[in-house]
Amino acid sequence: MALVISLLAGGFLAGALGRWLLAKLRRGARVRPGWCEGTCAILWALAGLAHVPVSWLLVILALSWFTVVLTATDLLHGRLPDALTYAAYPVFGVLLAFAGGWERALVGAALFLCLHAIVRWFAPSALGGGDVKLSGSLGAILGSVSWFALSVGLSLAAVITLALRAVSLGRYSDRVPHGPGLLAATWLLAFLPAGTGIPSAFA
Repeated sequence: MALVISLLAGGFLAGALGRWLLAKLRRGARVRPGWCEGTCAILWALAGLAHVPVSWLLVILALSWFTVVLTATDLLHGRLPDALTYAAYPVFGVLLAFAGGWERALVGAALFLCLHAIVRWFAPSALGGGDVKLSGSLGAILGSVSWFALSVGLSLAAVITLALRAVSLGRYSDRVPHGPGLLAATWLLAFLPAGTGIPSAFA
């Protein structure tokens, strides 16, 4: 319980930092106070309930932070700032190397990045450039979870995006943001190791 409470407080501070950073970025966003703080606090507290080693817990915490700030920007402005999508690569590269299984992370990143780049090439209206830039780092996480998680992540992200379209009530006239779906799907699969075939080293 002490860990969960500590992570709740830490997540609130991390969310506040994320909201401040978004306001400073050239292509960031002005997010209403409380949204980033509350959401990040909840995700961090939930991460404390996962029965995983500290090395994988750090991955979930970092992923939670990126999920909150990138989702906020994509929902508000339909874009994913390069400063954040590019920063995710070294951050998760270090954390996944520390957690182990970096070979699968590299393969997962390459597969996810290539697949989304191909979709972007043939159907530019289906994916934004930011989605492609983000996909590599998320693919690394999913690859570390399991090979099965890569395919599940694709399907789950599509379902979440379709659900977002259904509840948006026509707010997005041209393209529904896909970044939130990618981020949410990856977070769920990283958080629920027992149901996604996560390797025993992380279970």
